[in-house]
Order: sequence, then C-alpha cells, then structure tokens
Amino acid sequence: MGLWDFVKTELIDIIQWLDDTGDTMVYRFDGHDNEIKNGAQLIVRPGQAAVFVNQGEVADVFGPGRHELRTQNLPILSTLLGWKYGFDSPFKADVFFVATKQFTDQKWGTKAPVMLRDPEFGPVRLKAFGTYVVRVIEPAKFIAQIVGTNGVFTTGDVGEQLRSLVTSRFIDALGEARIPMLDLASRYDEMGGLIRGKMAEDFGAWGLELTQFVIENISLPEEVEKALDKRSSMGVIGDLGAYTQFQTAESIPLAAQNPGGTAGAGVGLGMGFAMAQQMAGAMGQGAQPHAGPPPLPQQASYYVAVNGQQSGPHGIDALRQQAGSGALGRDTLVWKQGMAAWTPAGQVDELAPLFAAVPPPLPPQ
Repeated sequence: MGLWDFVKTELIDIIQWLDDTGDTMVYRFDGHDNEIKNGAQLIVRPGQAAVFVNQGEVADVFGPGRHELRTQNLPILSTLLGWKYGFDSPFKADVFFVATKQFTDQKWGTKAPVMLRDPEFGPVRLKAFGTYVVRVIEPAKFIAQIVGTNGVFTTGDVGEQLRSLVTSRFIDALGEARIPMLDLASRYDEMGGLIRGKMAEDFGAWGLELTQFVIENISLPEEVEKALDKRSSMGVIGDLGAYTQFQTAESIPLAAQNPGGTAGAGVGLGMGFAMAQQMAGAMGQGAQPHAGPPPLPQQASYYVAVNGQQSGPHGIDALRQQAGSGALGRDTLVWKQGMAAWTPAGQVDELAPLFAAVPPPLPPQ
C-alpha cells in the first residue's frame, strides 16, 4: 500500500448520529467544511433516515444500515453534481438525519373555552386537552416542507404549529358530532378515531403521520360545573322539605352540646321546620302540614233500572229509603262504575244489607 493510499484510507469519513435527547426530530451532520470523501461510510441506525441535500435541493435518502458512499448509491446527487463516470475527489453536501421513531406524549389543548350548542343545556362553553403521537414517514418531504436549513429541529420547534392544527380539527369534529355534553365521556375513543381520520391529509402534507390521538378530558368552566353540581344535588335529594326536616333532626344532638342547651335546640328545631315548610311550599315539594283530619271517603252511587229506564245516580242513603218504601227490591237491576253488567240489587254485597229488615214478598194465595 502506497503512502497516498494510506492517507486516503485514513481520511475516509464515518457519518453517523447518536441521539441522546429523545425529542430531536432532525439533526444536520456537522462535517469539516461539509466535505464528504469518496467511499465515506454512512451509518444509519434503526429509527433513523439520512437525507442528502445539495444547495437546498433534496437528493438521496438512506434507510437504516451501513452504506458506502459511491456513485452507484448516490444516483440523484450524481446527477445534480454531474458525475457521469464516478468521482474520486471530496464533494460537498448537507446530510440530515431524521428520526423516524414515534414521538409520544405530545400535548394539545384549547387555549380558551369553545362555545357549542347542547341539546339539553343550550349554549355551553367547553374546554378540552389530551395527547397525541406523531412520527415522520416521508423524511424528504419533512425536510423540504418544515425543516429548511435548521441544524437541529426538535418537537418543540414544530409543536406549536401541530397543536394549533390538532385543536382546530378537534373543535370542528366536536361541533359536527353534535354529541350531548353529558354523553361525551363515553365517546372519547370514537372521537379520537374520527379526528385522526380528519387530520391524516394535513399531517401527510408535511411527511408526518398522526398515529394516536387521545382525549384526556372535556370539561365545563368552573362556575358552570358548580351550577351543574347543585342541580345534580337537588335531583339526588328529591323531597327538599323532608330532607330539611331530617337535617334539623340530625342537628339536635349537636345543639344540645352547645351552651344554649335544650333551649338552643328548640329554637333550631322551630326554625328548621319553618324553613322546611316555606321551601316546600315555594317549590311545590315536601309534606304539607295537616290542618285537620283528611276528608271523608265518598259514598258509592248506583244507577237503578225502573220500568226499562235508568235513574240516578243514587247514594246509599237514598237507596236505603227506596228499599224501605218498596221502590227498590232485591230483583231490581242496579249498576255503578266498575261493574261489568246490570245486577240484581240483592246480589250486590254493598246493597244486600239494605234488604235485611225488609220482608220478602208474600207467597201467592
């Protein structure tokens, strides 16, 4: 081996990128004056791609593996530099390493509450946040569309733009879905899949893929949540008057321990009952105080068939008088609400006692 061959061997570059950051998406290899020697070794590790750029124009792309840079495996760059018959001298080109792994736990969220129309509550303001996962699927397109000439490009550099896009598509999908606010929690997975589909084209235009979209929470503003909690509490309590009385009764042992003693408990009990009555009356709920005995039950009324015509209705007292005078007999047909058909009075349990003091008709002579 001659001296020149030895020098050429020693000058062969090894081009590689060891990423220890976890959030770097693109790294530009920093060589001496960007001169790459003939036969240089390019090492692309799993989860990476190497993109050669010549004067701002994307050329060849290499996947994982060990590559020896010669004319045969640099067809596009050879064309751009006019290498018709190979080359022996160093050449200049920018080499960008692109991380093709999945970048997880990327945050998104609404900066301000979003106004939507709910079928039950009317106009409501909702806030939402979550995470998404993204990866580069077309390194050359990603370099051309997003990175430009940046030497190091991290998820933070593209994060704000992606968050704005994700949030915008989420709001649009939420409005189109028209899901009632109280049913949203059961539809997170369905909405996540819907939003992924809506954003596939947007991310694809940048050489990216949205592999996962997670909705962690959709919530109302704090003051609206408090009002909704009060409404839910009222629904759980049910009879507000009875609940107030129960709470007052529960407070008696505590009032007895206070310096006011039994007197204080009596005052508290009286106030509790008064409040319960007022609140129950205002809301139409709760037990009403009894001013006297309940009303007497109404007597049954019967219709009576007389000479093929019905008369009535007659109360029990009126029928007793008719039985005493003989106008109403055991065979007289009667009927009241609930009876299936006209029935002889003597066969009706409620009317049979009316004929106990009335003798039966005399037998024929």
